[in-house]
Amino acid sequence: MIIFPAIDIKGGRCVRLTQGRMDAETVYSDEPWEVAKKWASLGAEIIHLVDLDGAVEGNPKNLGVVEKITASVDVPVQIGGGIRDEKTAEAYLSNPKVKRIIIGTAAIENPSLVTALTARHPGRVAVGIDAKDGFVAIKGWVTVTVQKATGLAKKLEGAGVACIIYTDISRDGMLTGPNVAATREMAESVNIPVVASGGISSLKDIESYRGVPLEGIIVGKALYSGNLGLAEAIRAAKG
Repeated sequence: MIIFPAIDIKGGRCVRLTQGRMDAETVYSDEPWEVAKKWASLGAEIIHLVDLDGAVEGNPKNLGVVEKITASVDVPVQIGGGIRDEKTAEAYLSNPKVKRIIIGTAAIENPSLVTALTARHPGRVAVGIDAKDGFVAIKGWVTVTVQKATGLAKKLEGAGVACIIYTDISRDGMLTGPNVAATREMAESVNIPVVASGGISSLKDIESYRGVPLEGIIVGKALYSGNLGLAEAIRAAKG
């Protein structure tokens, strides 16, 4: 499994939220590109970026920061948050350091965007499925839909999606451990690779995913709080 260290960007700064609440942030750095350099130096294979402002407002709000991050490191990134039209998607995909973009809200509201982009950019379009009590949440997790998370995942089969990034919102930023059962259900319900996100607090949590067919795990707050070191997380995931 791959470990994806996360950099969440809000107001140009590196922050972590609790359960996705924009009013429950902890600022970890005013220079997210320096954080990216740190993760790269510790062996990150790919860095997970989220434009939190973009996710809520519907269009990118931290493009300059993303560009500075990609210019600062040699490792690729994946980026999500506010990618809801072809123009935005193409702007990100024109950056050679962007391995793939993550479509979230638009996968529900405009599924044809996903298929159009996957046709033009095979292997470079992921879909983020963020679930609250099993139902998909969109628009920066502000709106919970009536769409079941596993149901959306099954609809994506055959759409050419590179992977599904599955987040259990109730665990995100809580350091309470991941929802392994729900993630396993997601990973085993589709033929699309799945990346798990939310709740990782320790090496034990990473090890709890052994036997679950995952491409990788996104780790955020545990790295920033010092509960977990990136190098040891990478070793555990490889083991």
